[in-house]
Amino acid sequence: MALLDRLLASVSPSAALRRAIRLTELGEVKRAFPLLTKAARAGIAEAEYRVGRCYLEGSGVPPSRVEGARWLERAAGQGYVEAQAQLATLSIHGVVAAPDSEGQPNLAHTTNLFTRNEGIQADFEAGIKWARKAAEAGSADGQAVLGYILTSGPEHLRNPAEALEWYERSAGGGSPQGALGYALALAPTAVDPESHVKVAANLRRAAEAGLPTALYLLAVMTERGLGVPVDRPAAIQLFRQAAEKGNRPSQARWGVALMEGHSVEPNPVDGESWLRRAALGGDPEAAAIVGDLYAKGGRLPPNYAEAAIWFRRAAEAGHRGASRALGLLHLTGAGVPRDGEEAARLFRISAEAGDPNARVDLANLLLRGEAGTEDAVSTREWFERAAASGDLVAAFNFGVCLAEGVGVERDDRKAAEWLRRAADGVVNAQYWYGRMLIEGRGLDVDLDEGRAWIQRAADIGMPEAEVLLAEMMLTGRGGSKDHVAALALFEKAAARGHVGAMFALGAMYGGGHEVPTDRVAAQRWFAAAAERGHAYAQMMLGRYLARGLAGDRDTDGARLWLERAVAQGLQEARSDLAALPQPAEPQQAEPQAVGR
Repeated sequence: MALLDRLLASVSPSAALRRAIRLTELGEVKRAFPLLTKAARAGIAEAEYRVGRCYLEGSGVPPSRVEGARWLERAAGQGYVEAQAQLATLSIHGVVAAPDSEGQPNLAHTTNLFTRNEGIQADFEAGIKWARKAAEAGSADGQAVLGYILTSGPEHLRNPAEALEWYERSAGGGSPQGALGYALALAPTAVDPESHVKVAANLRRAAEAGLPTALYLLAVMTERGLGVPVDRPAAIQLFRQAAEKGNRPSQARWGVALMEGHSVEPNPVDGESWLRRAALGGDPEAAAIVGDLYAKGGRLPPNYAEAAIWFRRAAEAGHRGASRALGLLHLTGAGVPRDGEEAARLFRISAEAGDPNARVDLANLLLRGEAGTEDAVSTREWFERAAASGDLVAAFNFGVCLAEGVGVERDDRKAAEWLRRAADGVVNAQYWYGRMLIEGRGLDVDLDEGRAWIQRAADIGMPEAEVLLAEMMLTGRGGSKDHVAALALFEKAAARGHVGAMFALGAMYGGGHEVPTDRVAAQRWFAAAAERGHAYAQMMLGRYLARGLAGDRDTDGARLWLERAVAQGLQEARSDLAALPQPAEPQQAEPQAVGR
């Protein structure tokens, strides 16, 4: 029988095709290709299609995009539906366009409509011609391609209503791509449970065929309980399957699940590996997460230089949170050179993308004089618009802009009005409005009411408010004196790192207040503030050490801290420094005779 097949194949193109198909099924593609070529040259459409596929796939013959496209076009021209559908897919993926220098195609993704080949010029005009022929001939794959072009092709070719019809027919014909396209077409108008069920059902059909996009979207719906019951473990496993097939958002989600142990055994090493893979593949969210991991540290100390690399990658891809995070690194000089201008630029990018925190950061830079006039105007406009819509945080920030003249002429009266609005819900606004009342800025001076607002902010734990309230309690402004309560407030603020509160504690414990004198404690608090750069604390620490007020004298230590105070421009410390005994000159050793 085999001999008869060979004899027939040598004289009959149809027999050659049949024998070639059998050899292909046996895996003998090299032996099959000459027979396919013979049948194709005789004009048999199926053979032309198979030869084209062999050239495109490099099956039994060196790959050639040009030859593959030529044979597919011959088959498609004869009405061979599979060739028409394949040619349509190749056209929209740019494979039928002019070949590269080596004449080689890249078929890695041409079977997936919803994966784009970047940098390759698609031919949608040819694509829609062949797709429509295949679709009208009943090809489910051709119908899917036609639906894709009608939804995602050039604007002049789009027709969403017609696309929905073709996607539905394709899905009904069993095409996984059609089911995915139908789900995507239905999703924008899916607002009720029934429509969500329909979307999920089509995604499941596509996911069962292994389409990465369908796996990812079904995972999202399963996680949220849209069209299917909420099932977090099942969603995580769908993310894993899609991640293994190269879906970047799924790689990021699977990486986070492994890092945090969400419905899976924690594995930080593998989790970071998946996040890196997604980030290197161009997923900005994954790059931002990796940057955040390095910035926060964990089992190891933070690595800000490494964090900056990943934040920059995400920021350059348009991730607004990463832009702000990188700006904060430049603002503090952590892992990158300290650069206020670069910080302002990054805050501006993030702010323009809608990040409210970046707008506040930019406003703070403006108050410190580290951003430009244009930033001042745009920042004030952001806050003004948001404040007008009822945003209390924006109302506070707009009030500060008015109070400090940021992007607008200073107007204390209007500032006080906006700060008062914000004070009902924003702690910082309570503090600022209280200060406005105490200082009489835009309002009549009202120490009692001002102190009441400062008290509200202090009660919530704002260190600046605690310090100001404590100072008012020391002097009795706006109410009674209470040195003991003031001391407690200073201690609370100092515990949160407020340097001024540390100095105030040193002054109170040093004597002259209605609390027990404790010069050891006073020196300790002066030292804490001095080490953080407080000039007056440096002077007081120098005095304590010079005079031994808390124990033994330390002239060298006193000189060190007094010199630092003078270096900061504190002239009062000069007389203390001059009063210190001069350090003894080091004595030179007597020369020793050199023995012979």
